[in-house]
Amino acid sequence: MSRLRPATARPHRLAFAIAALLPFGTALAQEAPAAAQSEASTLDTIEVTAQRRVENIQDVPVSISTINGEQLGVLASGGTDIRFLSGRVPSLNIESSFGRAFPRFYIRGYGNTDFRLNTSQPVSLVYDDVVQENPILKGFPLFDLEQIEVLRGPQGSLFGRNTPAGVVKFESAKPSQETSGYGKVGYGSDNMWNVEGAVGGALSDRWSARASVLYQRRDDWVTNDGPGPNDGYEGYDESAGRVQFLYEGEAFEALLNAHARKLNGTARLFRANIIEPGSNRLVAGFDRDRVSQDGLNFSELDSQGASARLSWDLGGYKLYSITGYESVETINRGDIDGGTPAGPGFIPFASETADGIPDHSQWTQELRIESEYAGPWNWQAGLFYFKEDYKVESFSYDSTAGSVQDGYQRIRQTNDAWAVFAAATWQVTDKLELRGGVRYTVDEKKLTVEDYWNTGFAACIGPTLGILPPPIRCTLQDLAADEPDGNLSASPEDKKFNWDLAATYALNDDVNLYARAATGFRGSSIQSAGAFNAKSVAGPETVTSFETGVKADLWDKRARLSAGVFYYRVKDQQLTAVGGGANANILLNAEKSVGKGFELDLQAYVTDNLLVTLGSSYNDTEIKDAGLAVAVCAQCTVTDPLNAGGLALIDGNRLPQAPEWVHNLTARYSIGLGDGSELYFYTDWAYRSEVNFFLYDSIEFTGRSSLEGGLRVGYGWNYGDYEVALFGRNITDTTRIVGGIDFNNLTGFINEPRTVGVEFTAKF
Repeated sequence: MSRLRPATARPHRLAFAIAALLPFGTALAQEAPAAAQSEASTLDTIEVTAQRRVENIQDVPVSISTINGEQLGVLASGGTDIRFLSGRVPSLNIESSFGRAFPRFYIRGYGNTDFRLNTSQPVSLVYDDVVQENPILKGFPLFDLEQIEVLRGPQGSLFGRNTPAGVVKFESAKPSQETSGYGKVGYGSDNMWNVEGAVGGALSDRWSARASVLYQRRDDWVTNDGPGPNDGYEGYDESAGRVQFLYEGEAFEALLNAHARKLNGTARLFRANIIEPGSNRLVAGFDRDRVSQDGLNFSELDSQGASARLSWDLGGYKLYSITGYESVETINRGDIDGGTPAGPGFIPFASETADGIPDHSQWTQELRIESEYAGPWNWQAGLFYFKEDYKVESFSYDSTAGSVQDGYQRIRQTNDAWAVFAAATWQVTDKLELRGGVRYTVDEKKLTVEDYWNTGFAACIGPTLGILPPPIRCTLQDLAADEPDGNLSASPEDKKFNWDLAATYALNDDVNLYARAATGFRGSSIQSAGAFNAKSVAGPETVTSFETGVKADLWDKRARLSAGVFYYRVKDQQLTAVGGGANANILLNAEKSVGKGFELDLQAYVTDNLLVTLGSSYNDTEIKDAGLAVAVCAQCTVTDPLNAGGLALIDGNRLPQAPEWVHNLTARYSIGLGDGSELYFYTDWAYRSEVNFFLYDSIEFTGRSSLEGGLRVGYGWNYGDYEVALFGRNITDTTRIVGGIDFNNLTGFINEPRTVGVEFTAKF
């Protein structure tokens, strides 16, 4: 129970509060824990916008999981980035070889391991109804959110970009006429600070506003014993902010949003020869707190964006316009070989590289109209336009010669797409509802290599040039001469029709059965020519998916269940053959890949004081292409059969970064202490089974299964307005190799260490 608050605040006082909050980039934050339990605890209805309308999650014929504000506060306690969502709902995995800057999402084992800054992913991230297409944009910090929705399976009818695997959807807390806000400050291991804040309320009888800020930092916790310019690694300093203005008229509403992010810290820390040959375990004596490197390591990122969501009530219809703009600048530099000429272990050659985006812009525009009939039929239809233009720069350095630059490449990629879509629902009977949707998309990309030179140890490689040692300088003209048509550009255009059909049948007031068939589409991808490979283009991929399941409220709404089974088939799936002994990065199309499995979500009040949630999923994925072969690692033990050219035949392999099993569990036990106060205990656990890091199977580059847990003990008072809590993340201090580099040695990178700390939360 919350205290009664005035419906509005004085506009001038609220405006002063927002103005005072924005410049600092730091403040207190986060929702308070739930108040003391009532005598009969029941689960609140969860409303989602998975079908672009506000609906009860139990009525939507799609496999969906949600994460609410209190869960987010617990999971983000250690100042971690968006990767903390990995494994927190069924069938979701998130990993990165760029650290905090570039998350890669996988749903039902379906994703993309490509680390290039012009790559696309089959999992779409939508933030406040605006798609975040570039992978750097997908890492925007999570703060002051109402809810996260994870939509599994193709969403190709109603969402705008690259959704064949699913959508992760974020909704910020919105302004309202009620004055409210919160604050949180947390301090923990390695001088970690996590500070958030938000304040919002009425500016007038029509206008309201909300401003939110985040600041996170941590000291380096890894010491460098090598001769490199960095003394330590894994520290970061990050800030982000958002301001929103809401106008509510009689028949018109406008929500305006502006946001920005700044990151300065360590890029992903690669560690040479940390994998025991012939196994997938860490070498004996491994010390995660120390490395020896001679290259430079840093990560810098600035992004900003704005959106306008407008709606008009036309009497029986509602018209929406959603306009979005996003821009990002970033540079990441790292010692890729993970060591020095002296080791650790055998390092055949030095590799230090940097990749960045110096210029970027993304514009999106959606117009959508929906009916608001009282009868059994309703529909929606719209137009979507997407335009992106950016440049990517890649640098290489010789860390054995004082990190002198020995290579450079700059590409420009543009992407223009438009789509027309429509969807309808039909309440056939009191128990049966049918839904369907269609979308036609035209997607055009163009990539051009604008500049290139290289004087490194493998300056020019290709069928024409051969391998020329230093000091030969390979130029843009040399690259062009090595292409069969002399053309470094590529400009594919793809056109695709997608559809979905679904049915929901109500067994009774508490149990719904559903079934769904859907298709999805991802446009062509382009890999530019470079020092180690020629230009490659992967054609469009398409997916067809089937699922069926049950959603039920149980025990007088003291429990909620969602469970289902699925099967999908991807035709011409885009894969990235990255690394290998030749250090190539080549796009491929697999003839087919398939996935099947099940998912389960359960929330239940076991007692009035104990709330338990359980999530579980099984994903069986398989590549099906008898002739598809890829280059293999330089030093690992490959278990796939090899063809005559020494390439691994990957037919039958599971998809990379696709764990078969994902489980998650949370439990919250509260003890009411009277006068609106409580003591609570909260624990959360996430498990994933082993994963392949690459397309081929090998012993060393198979990540072991992982189990990480968190614990939080808190005391709240004044009916949830204030809270102090002790927390621990990765409380068992589990260390796991979560990714690797295979072209040089047995290099890997690891998960986050244990973090412990204390937080104070205030809410008004």
